[in-house]
Amino acid sequence: MRRYVAAIDQGTTSSRCIVFDRGGRVVGVAQREHEQIFPRPGWVEHDPRTIWRNTELVIGEVLDSLDLTRDDIAAVGVTNQRETTVVWDRATGEPIHNAIVWQDTRTDRLVTELGGDIGPTRYQERTGLPLSTYFAGPKLRWILDTVEGARERAEAGELCFGTIDSWVLWNLTGEHLTDVTNASRTMLMDLRTLRWDPEICAEFGVPKSMLPEIRSSSEVYREIVSGPLAGVPVAGILGDQQAATFGQACLSPGEAKNTYGTGNFMLLNTGTTPVLSKHGLLTTVCYRLGEQPAVYALEGSIAVTGSLVQWFRDNLGIISAAEEIESLAREVDDNGGAYIVPAFSGLFAPRWRSDARGVIAGLTRFVNKAHLARAVLESTAFQTREVVDAMRADAESESLGLELTTLKVDGGMVGNDLLMQFQADILDVPVVRPVVNETTALGAAYAAGLAVGYWPSTEEIVANWAADRTWRPTMTERDRSDHLRAWNKAVERTYAWVD
Repeated sequence: MRRYVAAIDQGTTSSRCIVFDRGGRVVGVAQREHEQIFPRPGWVEHDPRTIWRNTELVIGEVLDSLDLTRDDIAAVGVTNQRETTVVWDRATGEPIHNAIVWQDTRTDRLVTELGGDIGPTRYQERTGLPLSTYFAGPKLRWILDTVEGARERAEAGELCFGTIDSWVLWNLTGEHLTDVTNASRTMLMDLRTLRWDPEICAEFGVPKSMLPEIRSSSEVYREIVSGPLAGVPVAGILGDQQAATFGQACLSPGEAKNTYGTGNFMLLNTGTTPVLSKHGLLTTVCYRLGEQPAVYALEGSIAVTGSLVQWFRDNLGIISAAEEIESLAREVDDNGGAYIVPAFSGLFAPRWRSDARGVIAGLTRFVNKAHLARAVLESTAFQTREVVDAMRADAESESLGLELTTLKVDGGMVGNDLLMQFQADILDVPVVRPVVNETTALGAAYAAGLAVGYWPSTEEIVANWAADRTWRPTMTERDRSDHLRAWNKAVERTYAWVD
């Protein structure tokens, strides 16, 4: 009897395999971190071979730890860091370059060149995205322009491109596929047709022969060909933030979630019609179940949140483990007037300033390491408030009828009570954490389970969701306004640092 569904969660810092039961509860998990490679300032890479090797290992480890076999697993779902770009040889499966990570900024001049006289909005009506170093299309173009012989091999049909979902699926099944959510992060797919746009591909200089086939987020793609899960179908693919939205059961227009991970990503379900943002948000595919119409979302993407805690730990050495930051921050009552704006890769939504770089503002001799720890955490909440304000403005201008009354949250940072309380305070709305916090992997598991009938309908997904804890705002309006005024002054100090 196939009692469980497994999800492969290939993230920015680690690869995991998580097994879920019918109630959406975690049965077991295995995880392995991989190296963050920084060849130059602003460049971020991963080794695709290591990612695949770790994926193989965590599959075996979680099955062994639970004493399970392939006969216990009904289906496998895949979720992934989205815009990270891999190019590999179609015959050998060998990557021709390290994966270029979504945070990487090496394409800053290229995106300006691609914008031409029109600028960052050149492709936004068709793709939902502004031209930015964030997305996969410019990264692919950089590889074709820079790696010796890459363009000639691509034009000869010898190379495959994919985001990490495609790389994992290729190694699991031998198929060269992606789903609509990941394809919508490349800048190469038309949001309405859900197909690669031939004109954009031509202008980006990308041969269509190297692009994966675009499929829905929930269908049987193919069975795994080898390893402990050989014969089990891969039946769900969702980019990590769309997966978290699905796992949080935000399945109706107007429902929103915020994931606190390496970066922060808030998605608002807008239904079956794409809504183009006028306030700095992205329009993206939220999910597509089989042959049903695609569901779209507005997204606010923040580049640096959890990774700021890593920087505080690894680069400054002020703490030795990420978990220590909360107790250190609790040693003081406030941030001492210090604000940290982590524009390490520029500013993402809603400001989209690639010329920005990080600052610590408001420093005095009074400020100590505890104040800085608090400023690190508060930075995440302030950036989230900016995205919420943009969503409210878009919802009002498009008459979406949204009034944010609570915010569903998930991800690694939501175990930090101090941060969650400050988030509720600065938003002035309750913040709700679900019982199952592994919503990214759970969303991929749901997509796969729906495709094979393990879960009969999305109603069961909604019924599985339950709240664990709620934080309610306690801050005065005056304190909130003072904080936001100081934060905005600090953010403006980051502008035009890079020429």
